[in-house]
Amino acid sequence: MHIEPIPAFKDNYIWSLLHPTCAFTLCVDPGDAKPVEQFLQQCQRTLTAILITHHHWDHTHGLVELMQQRNIPVFGPAHTVDEVTHPLTDRQVCSLPEFDLEFEVLAIAGHTLDHLAYYGHGILFCGDTLFAGGCGRLFEGSATQMYQSLQQLAALPSTTQVYCAHEYTLTNLQFALQVEPENTAIQQRLFQVQKLRTQQQPSLPTSIGLELATNPFLRVTQPTVIDAAQRYADQALTDPVDVFAALRDWKDHF
Repeated sequence: MHIEPIPAFKDNYIWSLLHPTCAFTLCVDPGDAKPVEQFLQQCQRTLTAILITHHHWDHTHGLVELMQQRNIPVFGPAHTVDEVTHPLTDRQVCSLPEFDLEFEVLAIAGHTLDHLAYYGHGILFCGDTLFAGGCGRLFEGSATQMYQSLQQLAALPSTTQVYCAHEYTLTNLQFALQVEPENTAIQQRLFQVQKLRTQQQPSLPTSIGLELATNPFLRVTQPTVIDAAQRYADQALTDPVDVFAALRDWKDHF
C-alpha cells in the first residue's frame, strides 16, 4: 500500500492512497479540488472514493468540484457534510472493496464534535485530532472529550502509521521542548524535522510509538509534563484532564 501527500493551502495534506496494481486512488479530506485533479492527471490515476474526517472547510471544500463528474462514495460523519454519501458513526466499518481494505471508524470528538478517524492495516487517518508532536485546538469539544479521544488513539499499536492533516510538526516540537527541555527524544526529533523541512520534505507520517515518546499531549501522566503544566497554571493539577487542559491553553498562547 502506498500513500502520497498532496499539499494544499498553506500547510494541509490531502492524503492519497494508491492501489498497488491498478489506477484506483482514494483521498482523505480534499479541502481543495485543484491539487487533487492535478495529482490524478499527473499520475494517471482514477479517484474512486473519498474519506472525510470532519466538517471544517479546509477538509471538505473540494468535494463539490470533485463530485461534479464522478459518482463515487464519500465516507464521513453523519449530518455535518452535505456531500457525504455514506455516513459513518463510531465503531462502524468503512469498506473499500476496490482496495480490498476495511477501516474501523473511531469517533474522536474534541477538535469538532463530529470528528472521525479511520484505522486499519497499521494506518491511522486522524485529521486534526492528533498531530505530530501535538493535537488540535478545541473548537467545539471539551478538554475531557479531546483527552479521551487522544487516549483512544494512544492505545493503538505503537507501530501504527499516523497520517494527520497538517504540517505543524516543527512548531509542535518547539512547544514540546518547552514542556520537556531535557527530553532527548524530542531534541533528536526536532533536529530531524528541521532538516526535513529545510529540504521541503514532509515530516509525516509519524507513529503512535514516536508520539508517546515526544508528544506532550500524550504524556500528561509523566512527572516532567505534570510539573511543567503546574508551573504554567500556577496551581496543583492532579487530574490528567486538567494537565491536558493546561497544556492546550499554553499551546494556544505559545
